[in-house]
Amino acid sequence: MKKWKKLMAAGMVAIMSISLAACGNSAGNDSSNKDSSNDASNNDASNNESSDNGDKDSSSGGQKELTLWHIQTGSMTEAFENAAQRFMDDNPDYKVTVVQKQNDSYKTDLSLAINAGTLPDVFFTWGGQTLYDYADEGLVADLTEYMNADNYKDMFLDAAVSQCTYNDKIYAVPIENVSVAGVFYNKEVFDKFNLEEPETIGDLEKICDTLVENDIAPFALANSTKWTGSMFFQYLATRYGGLEPFADAAAGTGTFENDAFVYAGEKIQEWVDKGYFCEGFNGMDDDSGQARMLFYNGDAAMDLMGSWFIMNVTDESDMMENDQLGFFPFPALEDSDADSSLVLGTVGDNLYSVSEKCADKEAAFKLIQYFLDDQFKEDRIAQGKIIPIKDFESDNAVVNEILDTLSTSSGVQLWYDQYLPSEVAEVHKSTSQEIFGKSITPEEANKQLQDAMQTYLDKNK
Repeated sequence: MKKWKKLMAAGMVAIMSISLAACGNSAGNDSSNKDSSNDASNNDASNNESSDNGDKDSSSGGQKELTLWHIQTGSMTEAFENAAQRFMDDNPDYKVTVVQKQNDSYKTDLSLAINAGTLPDVFFTWGGQTLYDYADEGLVADLTEYMNADNYKDMFLDAAVSQCTYNDKIYAVPIENVSVAGVFYNKEVFDKFNLEEPETIGDLEKICDTLVENDIAPFALANSTKWTGSMFFQYLATRYGGLEPFADAAAGTGTFENDAFVYAGEKIQEWVDKGYFCEGFNGMDDDSGQARMLFYNGDAAMDLMGSWFIMNVTDESDMMENDQLGFFPFPALEDSDADSSLVLGTVGDNLYSVSEKCADKEAAFKLIQYFLDDQFKEDRIAQGKIIPIKDFESDNAVVNEILDTLSTSSGVQLWYDQYLPSEVAEVHKSTSQEIFGKSITPEEANKQLQDAMQTYLDKNK
């Protein structure tokens, strides 16, 4: 509990500092969509038709319908369907359709549903400006009354509830995960070359040089997805300048042409030139797991990824049971005054909202609660997830290393692409990928990002 108190304080400091400075905002594999009540396939169009108003008769005989979208994969897909089934068993008047979406197409699918007026009854965002925009546009329901009932919100970390709150109203429930990015490494590879966890970026570069000399890719990276590579950019900028450069740039009181962002881009291109990333990284798709396979079999030694990576490793390899998975926080930058304890991530990933169009918002909120019942908590813990609740405990060694990192962190830098408005976030991800591909200079990339941010600010004065 002592660790979680520190984490709550750290999360609140970071979120409050960003919220005051600015004006408002992954991981999945493909799988077929299934109807949780009868395991029948449903295409997106038919699911969307049933999701608009939620209180429609189904073909099975007058039941009320609710539809939920998620992007979880592997065994968590079944866990979602089982939770929906528990809700239906306890509420036989309702039929729930659970739709699994791919991570990288999810935002597009959501935008299409908004434009068509066919939002599902229950869906998630990653918070930040996107959630705030949805609240302003009347797309998500105010859940404050339900969260306050029986002090339900008190079970969550304060920082997680804060991420769901806008203009003193709660618009989402943080059911999914404390997601923090760090460097996962293959212990077998490190042991083979007598490598130790680095304290500084200079130490990390020495490790990478040793691995390159021995024909091992230092980092597995699947960057056709863009957000994967952008984590390097975000961490490097944060290690150079702390939280302020991003917060100021997002608020319009600073600029993305700050030295912190120039440093991040230059360091990435230096690492590309030195061969620190697996071959073909900009053409690899994270959803397909290509880069992860290099990591599992020892052809790549490290992977900078969010803590959900533990679930991927558990589902796809035997590294966990063989004690081959290690973790260390992103190293400190020598001669920088920035706080090296800062972590990149979010305190409560996947924040679930109820559509304002949903005819039975109370039932939809009740459905969300089944994704936090005792069984679902057990399912998440078994997958190495860190649930954003105050009494969370784990016996997973890697999870506890991440908790140790969080407990000593002074704050959290929220993912850029989730905090920024969607049109600006896309520019950030694209320019980051172009930096990795060396088709653009860091200065050109930062100017494009700054221009996109200024256009958004001018439009939304």
